[in-house]
Amino acid sequence: MDRIFTRVGASDDLARGRSTFMVEMTETAAIVHNATRRSLVVLDEIGRGTSTFDGLSIAWAVAEHLHDRAGCRTLFATHYHELQDLARERPRVRNLTSAVREVGDRVVFLRKLLPGGASRSYGIEVAKLAGLPPEILARAREILKNLEALEVDEGGHAALARGGRGPGESPQLGLFSRADERLAALREDLLGLDLDALRPIDALALLAEWKRRLG
Repeated sequence: MDRIFTRVGASDDLARGRSTFMVEMTETAAIVHNATRRSLVVLDEIGRGTSTFDGLSIAWAVAEHLHDRAGCRTLFATHYHELQDLARERPRVRNLTSAVREVGDRVVFLRKLLPGGASRSYGIEVAKLAGLPPEILARAREILKNLEALEVDEGGHAALARGGRGPGESPQLGLFSRADERLAALREDLLGLDLDALRPIDALALLAEWKRRLG
């Protein structure tokens, strides 16, 4: 190897007025401009300092550049599950995941890498290990279940994100329970999707279009 480049950690540069994301992008730019085929690049969670769509788009583009242009050996740690699809589109990409074992309501991290991508994240379990109170963890699981089910309220916000339901309150409506022409059209779009042929970038474009139509 000629050089080793790393982009790991998160910190603001308050003295220079730079946010965590700006520091991250500045360091990433230095890597993509200087890495050669003989370099080793270690990247940790590129794109986490901004919105999900922007972050995923940047992470995807950086990974493609390092594969296609630089051609260097790269370790790219990420929580963006969509990036696993790069292994199907780029011949030299391999997915590895950290092995875990679920025992009842506990998750045991085995400190071992296995071939393949992760099927889910374990953020709430890590938060539990860190000592977050049980009531916060229970609320987080409730909101997560709601978001995974795509439940939204009349304003298009996650129904449970507004706060827990009190005694006697009616359950929140599901995404397609309202007689709304826009939602009906969105339902038809969803049912007509070929998920096996849908690339992550195309999925993001669809989500942006649906958000615009429902706004």
